[in-house]
Amino acid sequence: MKLPQTQRLFFDRAAVLKAVSRAERRTLSRFGAFVRRTARSSIRRRKRISAPGAAPSSHTGLLRRTIFFAYEPRRSSVVIGPLQLNKGTDAPALLEQGGRITRRRRNRRVRLAYRPRPFMGPAFQREQSRLPALWRNSVR
Repeated sequence: MKLPQTQRLFFDRAAVLKAVSRAERRTLSRFGAFVRRTARSSIRRRKRISAPGAAPSSHTGLLRRTIFFAYEPRRSSVVIGPLQLNKGTDAPALLEQGGRITRRRRNRRVRLAYRPRPFMGPAFQREQSRLPALWRNSVR
Protein backbone atom coordinates (compact mmCIF):
# COMPACT_ATOMS: atom_id res chain seq x y z
CA MET A 1 0.00 0.00 0.00
CA LYS A 2 1.39 3.37 -1.00
CA LEU A 3 1.16 6.18 1.56
CA PRO A 4 -0.33 9.56 0.62
CA GLN A 5 2.15 12.36 -0.14
CA THR A 6 1.59 14.10 3.24
CA GLN A 7 2.49 11.00 5.24
CA ARG A 8 5.73 10.37 3.32
CA LEU A 9 7.19 13.74 4.33
CA PHE A 10 7.66 12.78 7.98
CA PHE A 11 10.20 10.33 9.32
CA ASP A 12 10.27 7.98 12.24
CA ARG A 13 12.40 9.72 14.87
CA ALA A 14 13.23 6.51 16.76
CA ALA A 15 14.41 4.80 13.56
CA VAL A 16 16.64 7.76 12.66
CA LEU A 17 18.20 7.89 16.14
CA LYS A 18 18.80 4.14 16.05
CA ALA A 19 20.48 4.40 12.64
CA VAL A 20 22.68 7.28 13.83
CA SER A 21 23.63 5.37 16.99
CA ARG A 22 24.51 2.25 14.99
CA ALA A 23 26.57 4.29 12.50
CA GLU A 24 28.36 6.10 15.33
CA ARG A 25 29.28 2.82 17.06
CA ARG A 26 30.47 1.27 13.82
CA THR A 27 32.48 4.31 12.70
CA LEU A 28 34.18 4.89 16.04
CA SER A 29 34.98 1.18 16.39
CA ARG A 30 36.58 1.15 12.95
CA PHE A 31 38.58 4.27 13.84
CA GLY A 32 39.74 2.59 17.06
CA ALA A 33 40.86 -0.45 15.08
CA PHE A 34 42.84 1.72 12.65
CA VAL A 35 44.60 3.61 15.45
CA ARG A 36 45.38 0.35 17.28
CA ARG A 37 46.85 -1.17 14.10
CA THR A 38 49.00 1.92 13.44
CA ALA A 39 50.24 2.04 17.05
CA ARG A 40 51.08 -1.67 17.04
CA SER A 41 52.94 -1.46 13.76
CA SER A 42 55.00 1.52 14.96
CA ILE A 43 56.46 -0.55 17.84
CA ARG A 44 59.33 -2.63 16.51
CA ARG A 45 60.41 -5.82 18.19
CA ARG A 46 64.16 -5.59 18.64
CA LYS A 47 66.79 -5.74 21.34
CA ARG A 48 68.21 -2.23 21.16
CA ILE A 49 66.61 0.82 22.70
CA SER A 50 64.76 3.22 20.42
CA ALA A 51 65.80 6.84 20.05
CA PRO A 52 63.95 9.39 22.22
CA GLY A 53 61.02 10.82 20.27
CA ALA A 54 60.66 7.64 18.19
CA ALA A 55 58.26 4.81 18.94
CA PRO A 56 59.56 2.44 21.63
CA SER A 57 61.15 -0.91 20.95
CA SER A 58 59.42 -3.94 22.37
CA HIS A 59 61.92 -6.47 23.58
CA THR A 60 59.35 -9.19 24.35
CA GLY A 61 56.35 -8.13 22.24
CA LEU A 62 54.25 -7.55 25.37
CA LEU A 63 53.57 -3.86 24.72
CA ARG A 64 52.30 -4.55 21.19
CA ARG A 65 50.00 -7.32 22.40
CA THR A 66 48.38 -5.19 25.11
CA ILE A 67 47.10 -2.34 22.90
CA PHE A 68 43.31 -2.54 22.63
CA PHE A 69 40.29 -0.38 21.82
CA ALA A 70 36.70 -0.38 23.08
CA TYR A 71 33.59 1.58 22.19
CA GLU A 72 32.07 3.27 25.24
CA PRO A 73 28.31 3.68 24.70
CA ARG A 74 27.64 5.98 27.67
CA ARG A 75 29.97 8.65 26.36
CA SER A 76 29.62 7.74 22.68
CA SER A 77 33.38 7.51 22.34
CA VAL A 78 36.14 5.02 21.73
CA VAL A 79 38.98 4.33 24.17
CA ILE A 80 42.26 3.27 22.56
CA GLY A 81 45.47 2.37 24.37
CA PRO A 82 47.60 -0.18 26.16
CA LEU A 83 46.63 -2.01 29.32
CA GLN A 84 48.48 -1.26 32.52
CA LEU A 85 51.20 -3.91 32.56
CA ASN A 86 51.54 -4.44 36.32
CA LYS A 87 50.71 -2.64 39.54
CA GLY A 88 54.23 -1.48 40.34
CA THR A 89 54.63 0.80 37.34
CA ASP A 90 52.70 2.46 34.56
CA ALA A 91 55.23 1.70 31.84
CA PRO A 92 53.07 2.54 28.79
CA ALA A 93 52.30 6.04 30.11
CA LEU A 94 55.96 6.49 31.04
CA LEU A 95 56.98 5.54 27.51
CA GLU A 96 54.38 7.80 25.90
CA GLN A 97 55.02 10.93 27.97
CA GLY A 98 58.39 10.41 29.63
CA GLY A 99 59.01 11.21 33.28
CA ARG A 100 60.86 10.24 36.42
CA ILE A 101 60.29 7.33 38.77
CA THR A 102 61.98 6.09 41.92
CA ARG A 103 62.81 2.40 42.29
CA ARG A 104 64.52 0.27 44.86
CA ARG A 105 67.62 -1.57 43.66
CA ARG A 106 69.77 -3.53 46.06
CA ASN A 107 68.20 -1.81 49.06
CA ARG A 108 68.87 1.65 47.62
CA ARG A 109 66.54 4.15 46.06
CA VAL A 110 67.40 5.00 42.48
CA ARG A 111 65.79 7.79 40.46
CA LEU A 112 65.33 6.96 36.80
CA ALA A 113 64.48 9.46 34.07
CA TYR A 114 62.72 8.36 30.89
CA ARG A 115 62.58 10.45 27.77
CA PRO A 116 59.28 10.29 25.84
CA ARG A 117 58.90 7.66 23.14
CA PRO A 118 55.33 8.35 21.98
CA PHE A 119 53.43 5.73 20.05
CA MET A 120 49.71 6.34 20.72
CA GLY A 121 49.63 10.10 20.04
CA PRO A 122 51.35 9.84 16.64
CA ALA A 123 49.12 6.88 15.67
CA PHE A 124 46.03 8.91 16.55
CA GLN A 125 47.30 11.94 14.59
CA ARG A 126 48.13 9.79 11.57
CA GLU A 127 44.68 8.18 11.47
CA GLN A 128 42.66 11.29 12.34
CA SER A 129 42.53 12.39 8.70
CA ARG A 130 40.59 9.17 7.89
CA LEU A 131 37.75 9.98 10.26
CA PRO A 132 35.66 12.21 7.92
CA ALA A 133 35.77 9.53 5.21
CA LEU A 134 34.60 6.93 7.74
CA TRP A 135 31.61 9.11 8.65
CA ARG A 136 30.66 9.76 5.02
CA ASN A 137 27.48 7.85 4.11
CA SER A 138 27.60 5.90 7.40
CA VAL A 139 23.99 6.60 8.41
CA ARG A 140 21.63 4.33 6.50
